[in-house]
Amino acid sequence: MKVKFIIFVFASIWLALIVRVFSLAVASNSYYEKLSERNTIKHEKISPVRGEIVDVKNRPVAINKLGFKIQLAPHLLSKKKRKEFEEELDLLTKLFPKLDRKKIIKNYKKQDSFYNHNYIDVVSFIPYEEMMPVYSKLNLRDNIKIVSAPKRFYPYKETAAHMIGYVARANQKDIDKDPTLELIGYTGKTGLEKYYNKYLQGVPGEREIKVNANNQEIEQLSYTPPQEDKKLTLNLDIELERYISSLFEGKVGAVVVMDTKGAILAAGSFPNYDLNIFVSGMSYKMYNDLASSLDHPFTNKLTHGLYPPGSTIKPSLGLLYITSSKIGDSWTVNCKSNLKVSGRTFRCWKRQGHGHTNITKAIRESCDDFFYKGSLILGNELMSEGLRRYGLGKKTGIDMPNEFIGIVPSRQWKMQKYHRPWSIGETVNMSIGQGDMLATPLQMATQTALVATGKLPVPHFAKFIGNQAYSPEPKDVLTEAEKAKLPLIRRAMYDVCNAPRGTASHYITSKIKLAGKTGTAQVIGIKQDIKKRKLEHELSYYNRSHAWLTTYGPAKDPQYIVTVLIEHGGHGGHAAGGIVSKIYDKLLELGYIKEKGKKGE
Repeated sequence: MKVKFIIFVFASIWLALIVRVFSLAVASNSYYEKLSERNTIKHEKISPVRGEIVDVKNRPVAINKLGFKIQLAPHLLSKKKRKEFEEELDLLTKLFPKLDRKKIIKNYKKQDSFYNHNYIDVVSFIPYEEMMPVYSKLNLRDNIKIVSAPKRFYPYKETAAHMIGYVARANQKDIDKDPTLELIGYTGKTGLEKYYNKYLQGVPGEREIKVNANNQEIEQLSYTPPQEDKKLTLNLDIELERYISSLFEGKVGAVVVMDTKGAILAAGSFPNYDLNIFVSGMSYKMYNDLASSLDHPFTNKLTHGLYPPGSTIKPSLGLLYITSSKIGDSWTVNCKSNLKVSGRTFRCWKRQGHGHTNITKAIRESCDDFFYKGSLILGNELMSEGLRRYGLGKKTGIDMPNEFIGIVPSRQWKMQKYHRPWSIGETVNMSIGQGDMLATPLQMATQTALVATGKLPVPHFAKFIGNQAYSPEPKDVLTEAEKAKLPLIRRAMYDVCNAPRGTASHYITSKIKLAGKTGTAQVIGIKQDIKKRKLEHELSYYNRSHAWLTTYGPAKDPQYIVTVLIEHGGHGGHAAGGIVSKIYDKLLELGYIKEKGKKGE
């Protein structure tokens, strides 16, 4: 019995050993095979080439300059390999004298570690023409790796700078939002480059390669190309853009040229800057000079510039007046140049008054008193609600990042922001686009399009995203009663640019018959009890009013909207009339306005 037990124990041990051997020899084979594979097979991501941006006539406005980046093998700072490291530095700085040796060392040390077995970026960009003569010499060295690395380039420099935007090195915040940027290295920071960044940057590819113990590539096992060539075609015409830039030389402000369905042919924010300085880097002094300028060149005034709309609000507000059961289209006032409300005197811009005034005359000659008195009847609540429905105080939906919404003040808004009640004087101020009311030049362009067509367009720069056409539908925001009364407002805006007493008629010289509205937006408060006010040219520059002129044309067949804002320009017609006229003539010259539009009838 004892012998049998001993035999059983030995048999059990022997069986366990056999199972263990099987486990080590067979069952764990796949585990160690995978472990071995991890040691010899690498998965390498391939950065995509950023898509180009072209204008409406296929002229490139954002392209990629051919070039290369230089990488060094890791672990060259050890005592054993330090000499190799210095030799590579000597060679690089000899072949490319402009390279900063200290910067290369700094870049290398930042990424080199015991755990990093990948080549390290030390030079971000060498132009193609500089690399080609020495490429073969560098490519033969084991410690140096030359990798294709295109660099963003803007051939038209400052033209449409705020609209196109720029790319720059991705920071940690960018990478946290999109881990792909750690590979790509740069991202869109402003303008269309930022708005369409996800599309333009493409999708990385991947290589599966076999390497030896020294991390040297032996064989390529598979290759998945990156998804790139993401072309963005704009409605912008760069020739028109350059022409408009010349008209704004020495001026501060914004302009938008848009068709009545919202396609933007040209837009500008002035002053602007060369986009390439953000790709290549700039000195601290250059950045500080731009950032500290009182003219705010870094601000995209089209979508981020908030201004009192002044009298450009009158067509929209006038439509609310004449379609209200409280006022109507036959309502008139007797303008005597001043109105007393709650102990305050509100003055019309015309010292002797406009006399008997209806809606047509009020818009044509920009009578403040008409709108003062109408606001007291309609009231702030209906004014605010109507203007918001027309698109003010909210985003237009343009394909640009971080669009500002402006302010349409109301009782509720003031209580939430300032914890104070609304005053009747604020209603009166609001009726001429002053007080707390603020809008962007783009919003005022859409207001003009609303009057011209009866529809509120969604402004857009993109024409094709790849092969996909982009054309958002205008919004139907008007009531049937408002649509029926639009001809009255249009007639008044036609008179602004064509009637003898129209506020813009003496300054419009275009071959096209236009309709529009001028505006003078105060930037400093002027006491209403001052009877004799200083003229605009008598004020210091930064105290002068902003000048507005927003138009559509041809007047009888609206095709395009042109809205111009000149900061501290004074009177809208005087400051902007010549610029607007030349823009329409250029549209005619370039063939955008059809021949039937010449007469505008």
